[in-house]
Amino acid sequence: MLPKPSPDPKSSMWAWLAHDLRYYRLRRGLSGDAVARLLNCGRSTISRLENNEAKPTERQMEILDARWETGGHFSTLLFYARLGHDPNWFQQHIDVESEASVHKVFESQVVPGLLQLPEYARALIAESGASNVEELVEERMGRQAILTREPPPVLLVLLTENVLDWPVGGSGLMREQLAYLGEVSERPNVGIRIVPKAAGAHYGMNGSFKVMTGPSGDVAFTEATGGGRLVLSPTEVRSYVLRYDRIGQKALPEDQSRVLIKQYMEALG
Repeated sequence: MLPKPSPDPKSSMWAWLAHDLRYYRLRRGLSGDAVARLLNCGRSTISRLENNEAKPTERQMEILDARWETGGHFSTLLFYARLGHDPNWFQQHIDVESEASVHKVFESQVVPGLLQLPEYARALIAESGASNVEELVEERMGRQAILTREPPPVLLVLLTENVLDWPVGGSGLMREQLAYLGEVSERPNVGIRIVPKAAGAHYGMNGSFKVMTGPSGDVAFTEATGGGRLVLSPTEVRSYVLRYDRIGQKALPEDQSRVLIKQYMEALG
């Protein structure tokens, strides 16, 4: 079977890095097995790196730079790739999400996707202007299957009080969504805590994010209008973990959070 063509190096920094991994290897007449031995990984990992289906580590790039005397070429590409926007950000986010054993989520505006009812998700997606609303709703609901696998991941959620107060889809739908939040918060693998308005300014004022712990360690994800970004740098990921912990210092305990969720639900009739 013929190998996949190299990614277009003009499409993104990650694609450029993947392209050059193959280009430099072939220019030296090396097999994938030889590079795998050099990086102490499997041959399949080399294939995935060269096809932009996996992300290299800083240490791997340092090894190649030193052995191939590139002048820091791969380490520099990795540095800028981590800073930039990746066109494949959504699929990579889903891949990490599906493998994570622990999810720490902070959401300042809406109920997180993993806890949305189909009707709530539909109301949000419809307002985004998407033309394939039902397809996107089905996709989002499919992602929630990870919560019922065995063993299920741990899901720790911090929500601002604003999330409870914003009637997405109308008061009737919002009541159902809040009831579901109260129900799911009783699961042993789920924790939901509310950051009350009375907390004032806090470390989450800059936007929503999540930290996912999987087989390769911690990865952070932050979303913005028009796209999102996976954060792979250990130093930067630690800053998100710290933000999560600092926001949590302002949040109510789980039992008080359930009471507040119930109060908002009952206020909707």
